[in-house]
Amino acid sequence: MHAAQNPPPGGRSADSGAKDAYVALLERLARSGTSNSAAEREELGELPAELTRWLADRRLLDPSGERLSPPERALRHLVLEHRRRLLETAEGLGRDAQAMEDVLSLLAVPRFDAREAVRTEYFTDRERTRKRLEELDALSREEFLAMRNSFPDAQVLEASLARDLEMAADGIRIRMLTSQQALRSPAPARYLNALADAGAEVRVAVTVPLHMNIMDRTIVVIGAGPGPQGEGGDVILHSTPVAQCFVRVFTHSWDLARPHTEPSAGRGRAGCELSAREREVLALLATGAKDGTIARRLACSDRTLRRLMNQIMEKLGTSSRFEAGVRAVRLGLVS
Repeated sequence: MHAAQNPPPGGRSADSGAKDAYVALLERLARSGTSNSAAEREELGELPAELTRWLADRRLLDPSGERLSPPERALRHLVLEHRRRLLETAEGLGRDAQAMEDVLSLLAVPRFDAREAVRTEYFTDRERTRKRLEELDALSREEFLAMRNSFPDAQVLEASLARDLEMAADGIRIRMLTSQQALRSPAPARYLNALADAGAEVRVAVTVPLHMNIMDRTIVVIGAGPGPQGEGGDVILHSTPVAQCFVRVFTHSWDLARPHTEPSAGRGRAGCELSAREREVLALLATGAKDGTIARRLACSDRTLRRLMNQIMEKLGTSSRFEAGVRAVRLGLVS
């Protein structure tokens, strides 16, 4: 027993020495037949405190400290204890997860005494406003609501139509509410017809209270009218609660408006009115061919090609080649 009390020779680690001492004890007790006897308790009582702790930590010593445990029993105790701790940890994590869910659900409850700092952007330069709107349109994911009491010129509308058609193609729901006054010009009418062809919902009201965009019910863009110095301005508000208020304004006006329907003349019969030559022009445009290439393919002059394009746009009720291409695809005139 005294050999077990001394550190093993050769500078081996404490763990290695403790293992050797444990194995020696088991062998000696097995040979003497004194297992679980007074002699075993006496011998264990003489172990150094450091070795006793090492054996107890590994469950190789009975909790009473009076009996050695075989490795199989020690391993079983370790596994059972580890399993218990894992179950306790899992239960604790479950309680913590539920607590987090409860607290997160409270964040959505309106708090009338709470204050929110609303991020605001203000532009007096309409071109900067348009660039900023392009950035925000690209962030839209689900819904785009718009009120229009006026429209820009045809060139700006054509660029806006391209972006709006991209949103519609991405599955974004577009609802456009406009006033009767805004529809008196041909360019806005063609713009709205193209939107409707792309699946957008368009309604017309006698009057529209605001010039406004609402994106995903979180961002509001409002035409603020003349500023302090008489300049025009646009305000962008980043706030879900504020956006929800303007959604109510939009919904109220939307429910009172009537669906927009394109004049029947020419619509639905455009395919019959187009000649074979005009259809060929449309097919070439759909491939991205330039005017020079199309004129060579048709063996015609540039002047004749321009006349054909004007005829096509007039029959399709469009104001640009791009819009004519969109309408032709919608009507199945080109693939």
